[in-house]
Amino acid sequence: MAFDSLSEKLQNVFRNLRSKGRLTEDDVKAALKEVKLALLEADVNFKVVKQFTKSVQERAIGSDVMNGLNPGQMVIKIVNEEMVKLMGSETTELLLKPSNEITVLMMAGLQGAGKTTTTAKIAGKLKQKGRKPLLVACDVYRPAAIDQLKINGEKQGVEVFAMGDKNRPVDIAKAAMEHAAKGGFNVVIIDTAGRLHVDEEMMAELVEIKENIEVTETILVVDAMTGQDAVNVAGTFDEKIGIDGVILTKLDGDTRGGAALSIRAVTGKPILYVGMGEKLSDLEQFYPDRMASRILGMGDVLTLIEKAQEDLDEEKAKKMEQKLKKAEFGFDDYLESMNQMKKMGGISKVLGMMPGIGGAQLSQIESAIDEKQMARVEGIIYSMTPKERSNPSILNPSRKRRIAQGAGVDIAEVNRLVKQFEQTKKMMKQMPGMFGGKGGRGKLGGFGKMKFPF
Repeated sequence: MAFDSLSEKLQNVFRNLRSKGRLTEDDVKAALKEVKLALLEADVNFKVVKQFTKSVQERAIGSDVMNGLNPGQMVIKIVNEEMVKLMGSETTELLLKPSNEITVLMMAGLQGAGKTTTTAKIAGKLKQKGRKPLLVACDVYRPAAIDQLKINGEKQGVEVFAMGDKNRPVDIAKAAMEHAAKGGFNVVIIDTAGRLHVDEEMMAELVEIKENIEVTETILVVDAMTGQDAVNVAGTFDEKIGIDGVILTKLDGDTRGGAALSIRAVTGKPILYVGMGEKLSDLEQFYPDRMASRILGMGDVLTLIEKAQEDLDEEKAKKMEQKLKKAEFGFDDYLESMNQMKKMGGISKVLGMMPGIGGAQLSQIESAIDEKQMARVEGIIYSMTPKERSNPSILNPSRKRRIAQGAGVDIAEVNRLVKQFEQTKKMMKQMPGMFGGKGGRGKLGGFGKMKFPF
């Protein structure tokens, strides 16, 4: 994920601070010098870095911090608070009119930023919230964009209004507004054309749409992987047409992430959402405090819980929880837990939101996860009969040989899987408190709905 390198460097700085019983001004200045270098390497705007480290230093060298019981921890707390402030402090929602009126969102951005996919993602989010969105295909220069919007709209169960590529975007937008009024749509999302770079023709087209239609919010989609260029693009678009918010895409990739830390400070415009993957569900609301926690290696447990509640089947989760409590689960439950983990983006994505796991640690875990081995495990389980999957105790040597042949593996792999499974059941019996007992929610608290592979 983005910020892995930055997160690792900052955690090393903080580790050194915590190891000191007392801090001197020189200790704080040396630590902040390292923080400054880490931020610059992450492609954070130079002026932003300079102001950020100045604010932290002014607060950190105060007598309350230096003479406190745990000065290192206090400095980390200040860094966290200043980072949240840098990214906007408050979470900014999309401005939506009452449901009996039509909200118009105009999506803008350069070609390749993921604007068309993001447009469909936003429609899906609003549909989940009870709105009736209409997607409008105004990218007439790239026929594939119209087809892409139609395909993604169909996947989201959202209607797409299109008039081909022979009409002017402003005329398509006006016709879409009439269609929305007749069809009872209360959100119109206009997917405008992207270019390889900012040009006057592009800007004029966007201005013309805004002059003819009452646009509620203009949302700019920028590619986080372009780093400081994303901030420059945001500044140019705001100057030319006026933007109300930004969506950062590809924040899950191998990116330094400086744009997320710079955009609000440089443009004054909030980050509304971040794209964390290619799936249509991979769009997260941007919470400055949660992002700061991720960057500083403190995890993002709240987003993890929300993702679990959104992606997982609550009824299945409750049944699984009861089975785990009683240690009565079988191999079908094993498969179900693997499927649930995949729904949430895989084990590395989940672990990436856990406190203290990131950077090198996460890379080690990812390299240790053998995808082929997991596929073989699935193959072994699918080679079992329904009776064998629900009651593994009946797996005698002849059954195991048949299963091994069916899965195309050595019988030793079948034996190993069965042994691991039995050990897991024993462990679950010894930890009844983990999943809540009488009068309590258990040690997993909000994670009761989350089931990981055994």
